[in-house]
Amino acid sequence: MEVFILVISFIILLGIGVPIAWSIGLSSIFTMLVSIPAIPAFTTVAQRMATGLDSFSLLAIPFFILAGQIMNRGGIAKRLVGFARTLVGALPGGLAHVNIISAMMFGAIAGSAVAAASAIGSFMTEEMEEEGYSKEFAAAVNITSSTTGLIIPPSNVLIVYSLASGGVSIAALFLAGYIPGILTGLLLMIVAAVWSKKNGYKVGKRSTIIQVWTSFWSAFPSLLLLVVVIGGIVGGIFTATEASAVAVLYCLILTYFYKEVAIKELPDIFLAAVGTTAIVMLLIGTSMSMSWIMAYENIPQNITAALLSVSDSKIVILLIINLILLFVGIFMDMTPAVLIFTPIFLPVVTELGMDPTHFGIVMVLNLCIGLCTPPVGAVLFVGVGVAGTTIQKVIRPLMPFFIAMLLALLLVTYIPELSLWLPSIFGF
Repeated sequence: MEVFILVISFIILLGIGVPIAWSIGLSSIFTMLVSIPAIPAFTTVAQRMATGLDSFSLLAIPFFILAGQIMNRGGIAKRLVGFARTLVGALPGGLAHVNIISAMMFGAIAGSAVAAASAIGSFMTEEMEEEGYSKEFAAAVNITSSTTGLIIPPSNVLIVYSLASGGVSIAALFLAGYIPGILTGLLLMIVAAVWSKKNGYKVGKRSTIIQVWTSFWSAFPSLLLLVVVIGGIVGGIFTATEASAVAVLYCLILTYFYKEVAIKELPDIFLAAVGTTAIVMLLIGTSMSMSWIMAYENIPQNITAALLSVSDSKIVILLIINLILLFVGIFMDMTPAVLIFTPIFLPVVTELGMDPTHFGIVMVLNLCIGLCTPPVGAVLFVGVGVAGTTIQKVIRPLMPFFIAMLLALLLVTYIPELSLWLPSIFGF
């Protein structure tokens, strides 16, 4: 009875347009009201929200969000695009490759797919149009490539997964994300090259060694942030939370030298970071309350038993889980999806012998696809808005990129070494 109320109330609230954080919180309260009186029900949900947010690791999220906001306005994107252009601008579909590599680098540095889609797409779309690329193709490239930054560390979503999983090492997750993220980017580049050749898009001029070096030197301070943050975490110099604070300090120093952010702009940047943080934390708090209620009702254990009764094949079970997550990603934002479904599916995959770090990468990569699909695909809407086109027109060029992302998901799912090789080298 309680499970039915939880699911149905959540679906109805989403269906009538209630924001997802409120939908999660209200459906949790409705479920508790069936079992206990009103005051204890409200108290329990509030307590679980507060307890869910009482984590030192979660402090990393507002700092990484602030670092991303500073970088989004600090001229970082322009320098990364310039560097990417000298590397791959002469390949078939050169500007599409520039967009993909720039989005991978900026998304990793900023830790936000939406920020990458906005920052890179804002001027790459116009440049691609001038070179003869269609507006819809430019939008498709920008939308799909922007999600790779959620796999390539530092990534807020991987920190959320660490919390939801009960303490999987953040350093291990960060290291595990490199190869899957780069693999996804490479597959997107293959699709872009084939599509560009088929449509006869222009090829850029080959850059000289001096041009490559100059553009690299210009982008080097931005790229160094990744070395400082990840190197510090892996080397044991500081924790992920401390690394996020270091990232903010480094970004402030960087923007001072770039002179692209005035001191009077900082309050607006801080306010934007606070707004984003508040939304994320509300999602985390309500999702943790729903996760507790599901655990209280033994939902994860029942689902584990049900899935394992379907088949004893690891390949089949993982395929079913991926299909469920793909469906969930279409309708639910990534953060609550990770918090709600990690406690449900993690016991299943660990029963099958799957490493929790590996599953974290599979889950996040899977949900990245949902960011590019309607009706709640945040990156899709940003990419379409930046390009000045419509979702209907973008769907056709998007489909080959979706297939590339699905192929990357299957490879990462069934080849654990793609995720676990780097962490094993560093002893995680």
